[in-house]
Amino acid sequence: MRLPARVSAAALSAATALALATACGMLPDDAPDATAPYARLTAPEVVNKALAATRAAKSVRMTVEAASPEGPVEAFVATDIRGECTVTLSMGAAGTMELVRTGGTVRTRSDAAMLRSASTAPAENLAGHWVSPTAADRHAKLAERYCDRETFLGRLAPKTGTARKAPTAAPGSGTPALTVTGGSRDGKWTADIATEGRPFLLKLRLPRGGTGGGTDRTAPVTVEFSEFDKPFTASRPKT
Repeated sequence: MRLPARVSAAALSAATALALATACGMLPDDAPDATAPYARLTAPEVVNKALAATRAAKSVRMTVEAASPEGPVEAFVATDIRGECTVTLSMGAAGTMELVRTGGTVRTRSDAAMLRSASTAPAENLAGHWVSPTAADRHAKLAERYCDRETFLGRLAPKTGTARKAPTAAPGSGTPALTVTGGSRDGKWTADIATEGRPFLLKLRLPRGGTGGGTDRTAPVTVEFSEFDKPFTASRPKT
């Protein structure tokens, strides 16, 4: 049976209008999409779910990439909700440091290059040995700061209102994910959020930003999160 001409014309007009709106970018960027399980959530809601899930994880591994005046920074971190933590921190020519925090006690072990860059003398006597870091050891402070996932999640939390959904991503982990982007006066940020299982953050890219509203500025950073809720042991090293 043929539809009345006026019905067909109306349907055609509506379809044409939708196609034009999509082509011209007139649809809202944060409109719910078909990416399960977030189809009925806005982008800010998705990011807030990811923050909550990642904060609640009993343990997590993080790979951190940033920059410093001493060269590129790379850190491999394992930490749990109790505060137990291990970090391997490399800072280009500045050298490498290992940090273990367990039972509220912090120990570090550095190579000679790291000790020299920190003006810790005599480097040849301390290299390769576990020690209690001094209050002036800025590298140890940075490594221990990376033990706290809130160091990174806390920089994202104030920016969730700018979130927009982007095409589905497949991070290096291979886990299906939704990419969410946003921006602030500091620049663009990007988050990949798992679409299978719990809505964990899988990868976070943050622009340069301030930590306290003054001259203290943090460098752009990329963090990959993995091995959620997998237990690990931070054994206290022998000094």
